[in-house]
Amino acid sequence: MILILPKHTMHTFDDLFIFEMANNHQGDVNHGIAIIQKMAEIAKKHKIKAGVKFQYRDLNTFIHPGYREDTTHKHISRFLSTELSADQFLTLVETCIKSELIPICTPFDEKSVDLIVQHKIDIIKVASCSADDWPLLEKIASTGKPVIASTGGLSLSMIDNLVTFFRNKGVNFAILHCVGIYPTPDEALNISFISKLRNRYKEITIGYSGHEQPDNYNVIQLASALGAKIFERHVGLPTDLIKLNGYSMNPDQVDMWVTSWTQSKTILGNNYKTILDIESDSLASLKRGVYVKRAIKKGQLINRGDVYFAMPRVDGQLTSGEYGRLRTVYTATKDYKIDEPILESPNIDTYLDVRDIIHQAKGMLDEANIVLNSNAQIELSHHYGLAKFYKFGCLIVNLVNREYCKKIIVVYPGQSHPEQKHIKKEETFHVLSGQLQLSLNGISRLMKVGDIVTIERGVLHAFSSTSGCVIEEVSTTHFRNDSFYTDETIAQQDPMQRKTIIESW
Repeated sequence: MILILPKHTMHTFDDLFIFEMANNHQGDVNHGIAIIQKMAEIAKKHKIKAGVKFQYRDLNTFIHPGYREDTTHKHISRFLSTELSADQFLTLVETCIKSELIPICTPFDEKSVDLIVQHKIDIIKVASCSADDWPLLEKIASTGKPVIASTGGLSLSMIDNLVTFFRNKGVNFAILHCVGIYPTPDEALNISFISKLRNRYKEITIGYSGHEQPDNYNVIQLASALGAKIFERHVGLPTDLIKLNGYSMNPDQVDMWVTSWTQSKTILGNNYKTILDIESDSLASLKRGVYVKRAIKKGQLINRGDVYFAMPRVDGQLTSGEYGRLRTVYTATKDYKIDEPILESPNIDTYLDVRDIIHQAKGMLDEANIVLNSNAQIELSHHYGLAKFYKFGCLIVNLVNREYCKKIIVVYPGQSHPEQKHIKKEETFHVLSGQLQLSLNGISRLMKVGDIVTIERGVLHAFSSTSGCVIEEVSTTHFRNDSFYTDETIAQQDPMQRKTIIESW
């Protein structure tokens, strides 16, 4: 199995691939080394961090003594015929490290967990059949190592139990959607369940462990599009004497599979809306410009009845969109003849700026699945003026202010809130979406979704967010004159100079 890890840290699971060797080493160390070397070639070709995953079983205790000679049980006979000693596995682990690959391992019993620790293997993988094996899970959790768990055959309530167990144990873990049919037909893959898992466990990395036909390269693209960040497949190396099973990939198929993922990443892009110059130019050529219907004198208001909209738009000409945007009003700076283009600069309107700020907040709240009453009072904090709002300030939704107070605070990407303190009010921040860099009396901490912190009276606090954040604030009664800023420029202002209040949005 190969594991592709992000370059910055091996404890982050994003864009991580697991290619599982399982028993495809055939009980032959040299054949196992050959598989590792082929995987290393693929890793170097695609410039990815990779690791080989093994399966550890202490067969002396794992298999009941009375069944060791039972040739009718396909798994028992397979495990015994491909058995490797601890030293032989260690040779494979050391080969991984020398090949700049990361060793990963699935244990099926408690003694195997001890061997993983002894071999200093980096990540523990939990097989679907062991995802409700609580004695084994207890042992795995005790190691403190990162864990990836497959969930084939587990009901949603059983997955909930597994997630709760790892959360309570403080384990750094991820979950893989998996179907335990070998090979899995298309109609049984249920790839859409990845979305269910991502929505249910928002802070947990979700991936996909596949057993579909090895030449099916569509599934990884679909899984990637649904937000999967981990991808697992069985891999092996066929020879004249060795034939792979129906769900294991040969090196050429592994290469094509990773290539397919790379293509999907290129197509998917990122979560940010990127507008290329070529796109802007293409759309601009289709926009309608504003033309004169009847002669207009300099200084005259350009009313709707004075103009018409048509293509092409020439350089410097107002577009129909710029002219018709909300409350924008234009005054002619020159005389215009019939059919001439209107060459006026788009107006800057504070009303429109405020609207843009509100619309972005609504979008962030929608992404976080936070539904608010449209009649809630909105407060824009702009400590250094509205023009610098996206750099300094925040948007506050005032919901309740009685003996207790509740607000929703939206911190925009790249925005900072200057340092202040309260004398009358004590408040608690609960991060609902994104990440928040919070400073308390000069000591900074990073808050993630679900984190809660109470800011006591008199504590200086400032906060910012790189990617944007939504916070729930619960406090004692809010008082208008109870914010004391360390920056004298802000402190000397009347509170209403740094606030814009909107009664509904």
